[in-house]
Amino acid sequence: MATIRPFCAIRPKKGLEERIAALPYDVYSRKEAKEKVQNDEYSFLRIDRAETQFDDSQDMYADEVYKKAHDLLWNMVKKGDFVKEDKPCYYLYELVMNGRSQTGIVGCADVDDYQNNVIKKHENTRAEKELDRIRHVDALHAQTGPIFLAYRAVEELNLLVKRIQESAPLYDFTSEDGVTHRVWVIEQTSDIQTISKEFEQMNEIYIADGHHRCASAAKVSAMYRERKGTYDKSEEFNYFLSVLFPDEQLMIMDYNRVVKDLNGYSKEALLEKFSELGQVTLLGSEAASPSKKGEVTFFIEGNWYRLIFDEKYLSDDPVEGLDVSILQNNCLSPIFGIEDPKTDRRIDFVGGIRGLKELERRVNEDCRIAFAMYPTSISELFAVADANRLMPPKSTWFEPKLRSGLFIHDIKDNA
Repeated sequence: MATIRPFCAIRPKKGLEERIAALPYDVYSRKEAKEKVQNDEYSFLRIDRAETQFDDSQDMYADEVYKKAHDLLWNMVKKGDFVKEDKPCYYLYELVMNGRSQTGIVGCADVDDYQNNVIKKHENTRAEKELDRIRHVDALHAQTGPIFLAYRAVEELNLLVKRIQESAPLYDFTSEDGVTHRVWVIEQTSDIQTISKEFEQMNEIYIADGHHRCASAAKVSAMYRERKGTYDKSEEFNYFLSVLFPDEQLMIMDYNRVVKDLNGYSKEALLEKFSELGQVTLLGSEAASPSKKGEVTFFIEGNWYRLIFDEKYLSDDPVEGLDVSILQNNCLSPIFGIEDPKTDRRIDFVGGIRGLKELERRVNEDCRIAFAMYPTSISELFAVADANRLMPPKSTWFEPKLRSGLFIHDIKDNA
């Protein structure tokens, strides 16, 4: 049984939503983040990445950086740039990218459901990335980046969402990357009860994106519980900000690999090694993506090739059968000597949103070979999580990205 509850969101004052909403903090390098917020007094990236408000020599993890984030947020609230809902509500958040729409329900998920594996994971987290967001949430006494959750679609929720979307949205804007964002407030008691009841009937919900933010929210909750000694389960720090999408609306893009050297092989020797794994076909200079599971395309020395793995390398195992696992286990590890892609500096990862031309650019500039992957499916993600297993790193790339700053979950009065 999953607990998802409404909350009193802090959200942008009508008219400022487009200026405040920002891409997630971790899609920018430090330099990119600073350039993005230069001379911008509203972008939420200033709060998510408060080191942008300091000189470049500033330690981005220093206490004063997190204090600056706190001050920026609550000064904007005090100034009236944000408003706080006067009663707990759910929200709808629709994103439209390249004509494809996905609509999620915004609410707060139960930390205990995360700990008890009702909310299921498919990735490991890194301690240093967790620590940054723990300190950020703790300093702000607020959760500002929603966790992207997925559930198996339910007709009752589909119908409710469709009906609400027939009314005028509270927010409706198109960001500079061409993604349209629309938000509706769900304040009718009967609708709130329906949403809560439908989620209560679910035995599992899945983290699609945001494992570090989720783990950080859980650890902040544990800190607050320890500080208080005794606590009331209704207190807000027991829940974390989430947007929940039905599986049938989600799209996972490819997450591609670039390798910085050929591990001593010539191109001809590599092609011979690959031909031992399956059928290799020269495609020429025109970029091409793999067309189905069990194959990759790769770019080397100005040409694209297709590799279709022999059936003996495929697997029904939920993890070993992933295309990223097939490539890692049969190619990257035994041929290139990349045993641990999490730590080996010879490999890098390129999100599918950047396109195949980015793979060509990397090979022409600082790498020797690029592999274009067939995207992991949402059903594969669910299967891995259901088996209590973990995917290899960088297996999924979700688009479009949820904006930060549209919904803030206030936990400051509870610790």
